[in-house]
Amino acid sequence: MAGGSKRHKNESGSENNAIDVFPLLLSHSIFTAFHIKRLIRQYNWISIPLQIVFCDLTIMPTIAGPSLSSHKHIVSAGSEKFETLESAVCESETPRKRKLRSNSGDEAAAVDLLSGNSVCTPKKCKAHRRNAVSKEVREGSDENLAVDQLSDCLGSESNWNPRDEEQRRAVKEALHVSKAPLTIVCREDEQRHVFEFVKGCLDQQKSGSLYICGCPGTGKSLSMEKVVQQAGDWSKQEGLPPPDTLSVNCTSLTKTTDIFSKILGANESGKKADGYSSPLEHLQVLFSEKQESSSSRMMLIIADEMDYLITKDRGVLHDLFLLTTLPFSRCILIGVANAIDLADRFLPKLKSLNCKPLVITFRAYSNDQILKILKERLMVLPYVAFQSKALELCARKVAAASGDMRKALCVCRSALEILEIEVRGLSGPESQSPTPDDQMVRMDHMAAALSKTFKSPVVETIQSLPQHQQIIVCSAAKAFRGSKKDATVVELNKLYLEICKSRMISPAGITEFTNMCTVLNDQGILKFVKARGDKLKRVSLRVDESDITFALQGIRFFRNCLL
Repeated sequence: MAGGSKRHKNESGSENNAIDVFPLLLSHSIFTAFHIKRLIRQYNWISIPLQIVFCDLTIMPTIAGPSLSSHKHIVSAGSEKFETLESAVCESETPRKRKLRSNSGDEAAAVDLLSGNSVCTPKKCKAHRRNAVSKEVREGSDENLAVDQLSDCLGSESNWNPRDEEQRRAVKEALHVSKAPLTIVCREDEQRHVFEFVKGCLDQQKSGSLYICGCPGTGKSLSMEKVVQQAGDWSKQEGLPPPDTLSVNCTSLTKTTDIFSKILGANESGKKADGYSSPLEHLQVLFSEKQESSSSRMMLIIADEMDYLITKDRGVLHDLFLLTTLPFSRCILIGVANAIDLADRFLPKLKSLNCKPLVITFRAYSNDQILKILKERLMVLPYVAFQSKALELCARKVAAASGDMRKALCVCRSALEILEIEVRGLSGPESQSPTPDDQMVRMDHMAAALSKTFKSPVVETIQSLPQHQQIIVCSAAKAFRGSKKDATVVELNKLYLEICKSRMISPAGITEFTNMCTVLNDQGILKFVKARGDKLKRVSLRVDESDITFALQGIRFFRNCLL
């Protein structure tokens, strides 16, 4: 054969061309870049298409055939001209009759693939091999190019380097609170309920009100942004005019009544007119009369941080929701607040005024949910910067303390900064490059960040208290959940006795109990309200319940009491 291409002798002493033994290599599941490079150098395989050399092993049975499962099935091809894959590559040790052409379609297709032609005949295959040999005299750079392309096919991951400022900045941006993820996980049900409510109002062209409550950092505001986007997209698909959207953060209002001015300014049908004593009165008149234009749009109002609209008589809050009950109102009001008990305080009066807003509660994130959200945010990065156990520790601690996702993101960023400081301290010329595990944020980094975030002076004070005083603090945390903010000394003592009895602890008497409450009042944990007698004094908490939970969660007794 022209070009003097190397041949391979099999066990029977016959010679096989490289193209003949190629299916044998494909029948084995393990071959590396080293083997490929060696074969390229030995058989001059530069002309073989790289997509064949690096093809997926799942197609091997189709190319190599079932008879390539062991070396026993390799026989000499000699000088025969191969017409099918069976005659060119392998045969069974036991002589068999040649298969019919109708049953060898797959094998013929495989020969076409190896030869690089759409039709494979003996002449064309032989000509292709002759042309290939004439091109295979180049080795050097072509061999290296083939191996480099093999590495690209197998894929490679970027390595995390904490000394790289760009990588650190990318991780911090992914974990930043202001970074809105493409998809909101663990809030699909709540988001679907809100969207269905808005869609129903837009479809029927009627007003409505919705109240969303939940602890801070539970995805309320972020979900509302997605709902606004979904409502606009759905309106365009249905051929409806998109709603005019007004998003108001109530903390930015100078006065609580300024919210009515913003609604009036955003209302397209609200014409400037004199004779109204206030923007609220103008809106009430506007929504009590039929609109001149039948094509006026619906208005979607998102009132975030609605807690700040609470006044002594809650008049602003009631007037805001009552706008949706006016006969020609086109407002869809969604109020968002952190206070879970706010609905209990203002809903009864609204119901008496024939206004019944739908209530949706966003529960605190659980351990698994926080871990899932953290992994979703870090998944966009091409490298791994956190150990899995470190993320699990963060999720577990934050879920036990508050379930605040913003707090979890802050802790992870703080842990990354601790790693950054550690790496800078080891960046001298004598320092050795750390191992991949040491480069990532470890559990000790995360533990230090958690301690820095949660361990306030209040936590340290609670942890240093005697056991009975800790039981009183635990009793107060349980007693003042929900709408109840204070209790008498007798009521708190009753709960204290129940906890002591359940754990078979000898309780203190009422006099000693009152004295311990006085000590806690002096330390700023409890607050006493003056009364005629000690037993009539009312007690309330001065510290946040999350601080109590974090301080006492390491003791199983208190952890069970706070459930």
